[in-house]
Amino acid sequence: MFDLPTDLPADLVPLSWLLGVWEGTGVIDYTADEQHLQGEFSHRVSFSHDGGPFLNYAATASFLGGDAPVPLLAESGFWRLGRPHGETDPGPALLPPTAEAAPRSAADVEHLRTEQGFPLEVSLAHSDGTLELYLGRIDGPRIDIATDAVVRTAGAKPYAAASRMYGLVDGHLLWAWDIAAFGSPLASHASARLAKV
Repeated sequence: MFDLPTDLPADLVPLSWLLGVWEGTGVIDYTADEQHLQGEFSHRVSFSHDGGPFLNYAATASFLGGDAPVPLLAESGFWRLGRPHGETDPGPALLPPTAEAAPRSAADVEHLRTEQGFPLEVSLAHSDGTLELYLGRIDGPRIDIATDAVVRTAGAKPYAAASRMYGLVDGHLLWAWDIAAFGSPLASHASARLAKV
């Protein structure tokens, strides 16, 4: 069971079960470029909000296979319900809204629901110079997202696509991440079980 914050914008209610800090371990098991990589990692994920219609996201992971943990990942970004933006929304960049709007209501958010749940947009920036835009859905305590775009710096390692699945199971955040990297097609890469701290 979790407490729903009283100051939560209506757009975040479907995502509210993610709020908080989650920690745990997972397993990497990936074959690419004729190499098989396998091992355990520690993982910390944080979902927070600052009053906007999106969740702030940050995550780190370290490989646990040697004498000391080896940092693997630092990523940050934003999770939001997918909806058309209009004159009452700010942007792009620093442009303010061109019209005033009443706060969005639960009924406004409910209009976004489809038979597959609510549309979801996730934008992530990785410390290695990779940017990902995921599109997908949230249906109760389950999230399925896949990359719509991957952008990387000239020096970043080859990485073409990904999909992620998140679920709330027995009070734990479980996730799985499939990737297409080093010229290999989309394949299982990592999974983890995290507890709220």
